[in-house]
Amino acid sequence: MAKKTFESALAQLEDIVREMESGELTLEQAVKKYETGIAQTKFCLDILDKTEKKITQLSRTSTGEPKETLFEAETPPE
Repeated sequence: MAKKTFESALAQLEDIVREMESGELTLEQAVKKYETGIAQTKFCLDILDKTEKKITQLSRTSTGEPKETLFEAETPPE
């Protein structure tokens, strides 16, 4: 099975929106699509949050001034 990516989750969200906007789904189908859409949204938001943290990390200098530094990636546990 292929690894889920941000791009594939976003494409699935776009499909869900199109289907729901069509007005052709039953209530049960619409609720299932909504649940899937919420899960895909959470997945995308988690990736965006992690990516933002990887790019920059706000810190303070010894004088208290804000300083942007590159975020050091965490090493996964073995």
